[in-house]
Amino acid sequence: MQHRRDYLRDFSTDARVLMLTALALIVGAAGAGAAYALMWLIGLITHIAYFGKLVPGLVSPAESHLGAVAVLIPAAGGLIIGLMARFGSEKIRGHGIPEAIEAILIGGSRIQPKVALLKPISSAISIGTGGPFGAEGPIIMTGGALGSLIAQFFELSSAERKSLLVAGAAAGMSATFGTPVAAVLIAVELLLFEWKPRSFIPVATASAVAATLRAFLLGPGPLFPVAVHALLPWWGLLACVAAGIAAGLASGALTALVYGAEDLFQRLPIHWMWLPMLGGLVVGIGGLIYPRALGVGYDLIADLLHGTMPTNAVLMLLLVKGFIWAMALGSGTSGGVLAPLLIMGGALGALESHVMPVGDSGFWALVGMAAMMGGTMRSPLTALVFALELTHDLNMLLPLLVACTGAFAVTVLLLKRSILTEKLARRGQHVTREYVIDPFEIARVEDVMVRDVDTLPGSMLVEDVVRFFTTDEAKRHKSYPVIGAHDVVLGLVARADALRWLVQGWTPGATLAEAMADVSLFVGHADELVGHLADRMAAADIGRVPIVSREHCTLVGIVARKDLLNVRARMIVQERERRPVLRLSALYGLGRTSSSQAD
Repeated sequence: MQHRRDYLRDFSTDARVLMLTALALIVGAAGAGAAYALMWLIGLITHIAYFGKLVPGLVSPAESHLGAVAVLIPAAGGLIIGLMARFGSEKIRGHGIPEAIEAILIGGSRIQPKVALLKPISSAISIGTGGPFGAEGPIIMTGGALGSLIAQFFELSSAERKSLLVAGAAAGMSATFGTPVAAVLIAVELLLFEWKPRSFIPVATASAVAATLRAFLLGPGPLFPVAVHALLPWWGLLACVAAGIAAGLASGALTALVYGAEDLFQRLPIHWMWLPMLGGLVVGIGGLIYPRALGVGYDLIADLLHGTMPTNAVLMLLLVKGFIWAMALGSGTSGGVLAPLLIMGGALGALESHVMPVGDSGFWALVGMAAMMGGTMRSPLTALVFALELTHDLNMLLPLLVACTGAFAVTVLLLKRSILTEKLARRGQHVTREYVIDPFEIARVEDVMVRDVDTLPGSMLVEDVVRFFTTDEAKRHKSYPVIGAHDVVLGLVARADALRWLVQGWTPGATLAEAMADVSLFVGHADELVGHLADRMAAADIGRVPIVSREHCTLVGIVARKDLLNVRARMIVQERERRPVLRLSALYGLGRTSSSQAD
């Protein structure tokens, strides 16, 4: 009975999760250190490129006074990145998250050491020379690479390495923004492709460690603290729905713009190594038009949330930032998407505040930021919690939930893929973002087995068995259960056994039971989960299994591969078959019956 209950555990996680959690402590510290190093390096390169100083610390390129010469700085940064990608590793191109997903899905969660080194350097060069990116995508890739490298020193499975890779990615994001819960959620919604304690516990541990160390490395408290906004009246939520829809439409436009730019660059008759330089040139020209569009732009996020930016500046920011970001990303340079999405979403929300019936500019900027992130990345819960952790304004919970859901609904309905998964699709990979319960893990064998089973008796002579498999009747099945006394299953005889006996011969007068005496017995049980039986069948390369009672090993049914497919077919029917369960006429009749009984 204890053996039977083992199949019915809520979770498959075992004590190895403790070892993974111990490693996650190291991964979390490494991710925090990488986040600090990346921010330090971005500040240093910005000072060198725009101010000619060897000074760390984030600073906006807009504060420099280089004039038209500044156009060449992003182009020079793009040239360096192109050379690093060409002669170092092509995987440093892009915004990091698709590369992390690709490593998880098809790379066995293994990331090369040189990628862990080159990715943050290339990203720091890109952002430090004016690239309109955030540091979160590169740090997710870098943290993931560190987690993967640490995991590769130990005897771990690919699934366990994935847990530590994602733990490193979450740690990097948690340390960069001080958002430990959102970092765990982005791991669940975007990177893990599962919801298991084996992965959740190490990821949460690494994120918590990184957030704790962030207070010492980058400072405590929320990154963008704001005054708490007043609670919205119920009718104000309708405005949040409208803001979410607008953000969803803008998300689709930005996604199309990024990949339209990528297609444009790919059509140029030059090697891809030179494309980041051309993208950098576009960035430099955009910087001449509106200098504040360059760089990370954390100061812009703060200004939008506090409502201190003039309307004309907000409009210019939205147009210039959106265009140069899409062009730079489409050129294949190195950079992130999260901070630019926050800026563009915040700018959109600030513009919308002029027509909204309630709330100020900062309120709608925060709503726009979360909705733009949730819609573009298809991660509404991450966007919601991310905005709350950035500002610590819990009164925004319901407005953000409504807006993020609206944006998510729009992009899911209008776009086949997100800005992240589109890049994977262009590389021939498919990613499904819908997490559902495996039907094999809730169905029992008794639900799918065939109960009326054709069998052969163990007393049957081998020569008769050989003769039987040459008849038309035997063509119904490739194998048959062999039954002994009291309907006890002795094994499974197949057409291949008859062919072997024809070639090798058999002992005259031997029965089927005697011929199969040395054959190992492979059976299933009616109360067994279909998934457990399917795993055993796959491991043993067996296509047909007798199902027996646990008490006496008597035959109660049989399961073949086609019966396993019926589980999937039933799930499809549940998804597609539409019919009403209750009808108004039936409820009316029930009411009349009750009234008659009362009379």
